[in-house]
Amino acid sequence: MEGKQSDVVLFGTWYSSYCTRIVLALKIKGIDFEYIEEDLANKSELLLKYNPVHQKVPVLVHKGNPIAESFVILEYIEEQWNHHPKILPDHPYERAKLRFWAQFYDQKIILGALPILKSIGEERERAVEEQSKLIRVFEDGMKKDFPGKFPFYHGKSLGLLDIVVGPNACNYLALFEVVGDVIDSKRNPDFFTWVDALKEHPLIKEALPAHHKMVQKLKEKIALKPKDS
Repeated sequence: MEGKQSDVVLFGTWYSSYCTRIVLALKIKGIDFEYIEEDLANKSELLLKYNPVHQKVPVLVHKGNPIAESFVILEYIEEQWNHHPKILPDHPYERAKLRFWAQFYDQKIILGALPILKSIGEERERAVEEQSKLIRVFEDGMKKDFPGKFPFYHGKSLGLLDIVVGPNACNYLALFEVVGDVIDSKRNPDFFTWVDALKEHPLIKEALPAHHKMVQKLKEKIALKPKDS
């Protein structure tokens, strides 16, 4: 194993897919780490010290040096422990394409789910249709950029996109339980085939929160006023 337990500390919260990404990356690399669960309603002094700008999780502390923001942390892990299995390919152009689609997923698809949670009736139907279109753009782009490799780009070895998408999308059944089957998997078959395959990966199975806990957390989020969410 790389690193000592005292060398690598992850501040996170159990329901955050952004934090689960870091857990997965560390486990893939075989890095021993200490995990500290944060209560974001009562943030610890250490979290505020290590991430004074955004004051949120995840934060990785390596030998006393804090790194914030999930994408930055993932790239730090890949560069700091640059051994197999790797989460990014060696070729710069292949890396760039993966980064592009990972950011598309974060900036478009994850954010596109928020209007679904916060709306009802026709407004929700429009939000669902827009989300399905975004997923279709993702599917088509992945097929074009990685012909023959999508929908499970790294096969049995988890790579960057698996780490980014899996912790979020693999909770879709919890979302459906809370708001209904808002997205028909038949409209985006490649994406959901990939997600269902990721759900069966041992590391993702281990890292995902329990279904009933995620359902309760989503219900709490929906109950929040927009200004509080």
